[in-house]
Amino acid sequence: MNTLKKISLLLVATAFFSCNQEKKATIITLKNSLHLERSFETIELTKDFLKVTDLSNLGIKDIISNKLEVTQLVDFDGDGVMDKLLFQPVLEANSEKKFEIINLSKTHLEKPTAKDLCYSRFVPERTDDYTWENNKVAFRVYGPTAQKMIEDSIPGGTLSSGVDAWLKKVEYPIINKWYKETLVDKTGSYHEDTGEGLDNFHVGVSRGVGGIAVKSRNNYYFSKNYIEWRTITTGPIRTSFYLNYEDWDANGNTIQESKIISLDLGSNFSKFETSINGKAKISAGLTLHEKDGEVSGNAKNGWVSYWQPHPNSEIGTAIIAPKKYFVDFEKYDTDEKDLSNAYAHLNVIEGKVVYYAGFAWSESKQFPTKELWEQHLNKISLKINNPISVEVLN
Repeated sequence: MNTLKKISLLLVATAFFSCNQEKKATIITLKNSLHLERSFETIELTKDFLKVTDLSNLGIKDIISNKLEVTQLVDFDGDGVMDKLLFQPVLEANSEKKFEIINLSKTHLEKPTAKDLCYSRFVPERTDDYTWENNKVAFRVYGPTAQKMIEDSIPGGTLSSGVDAWLKKVEYPIINKWYKETLVDKTGSYHEDTGEGLDNFHVGVSRGVGGIAVKSRNNYYFSKNYIEWRTITTGPIRTSFYLNYEDWDANGNTIQESKIISLDLGSNFSKFETSINGKAKISAGLTLHEKDGEVSGNAKNGWVSYWQPHPNSEIGTAIIAPKKYFVDFEKYDTDEKDLSNAYAHLNVIEGKVVYYAGFAWSESKQFPTKELWEQHLNKISLKINNPISVEVLN
């Protein structure tokens, strides 16, 4: 065989091999080991996990239905490169399901779209709130301008590192609408319910729904307002953002605190991934307001809850943590204004604490009774401690 023929055969073989390599599909298998259906749980896929160099043009196809999943790309560190690909599959109890990772540029399948119901932003028109929401709940925290107004005796400020709850009973976004009506158009007030819900959840210096504290000699210490923020992502599946706090004193211990807060579609709970230096344990709290409600908890399942009367309604708040973080819970009752809280005591592991904090308002019809709320907490705890497993087949 002459040299030219050898080269030609080699090129054909190389091209054939390359084509076969390109056609080889990446399949992932998701397994649900629980007797519960799994939905509205977010799966995170990274470049390293999928063994790819770029996530930006990938889609996820349900192999059985041949339909593409709604996905969201996340640039976690703000460098312009997508770091995570998110989706929310539905898995039957005790089941597994396969999905194909596809290159959208090489398929005629139409990528599904969905409304961006998971949203957050900095709010300079209301001093410097940072507010976030999904289709179930909404929250806000307070910044340095609001703190300085209090320190300078200027009306309208807020000095608190507690987490405020906005009580919404509609699934569409309300943050921009409520701020605009109240602060810009002055056609209404988010302190009044006109059918969508309202903000009548008092925080003050309490922990609100999930603010942290450090316990020392039977007293609780906590930071002031956040000093730095950064939005990470918003979209149909998740909103997340970063907050940083000035170092603060806890009875002689200097505490360094920062956190990433995320809220996923369909969840009543924000996830707090808090970085802590200066203490081996912290506590996340729930305000007791007028102290006319009931504190309950389940140390085995890692949650504490407060169910209380709320003007013409009821509201349940709760903190849930993975078992390795959850130590126990406490009802802390004091005569000092806004300092009575139900606390979840949490381990700091390698400088980090992970917990979930959220609420359900009876007017939203999501969990209208204490019993239904606590059943939900047990289910969420079970899912947190038994995550859906994800395996790459090839």
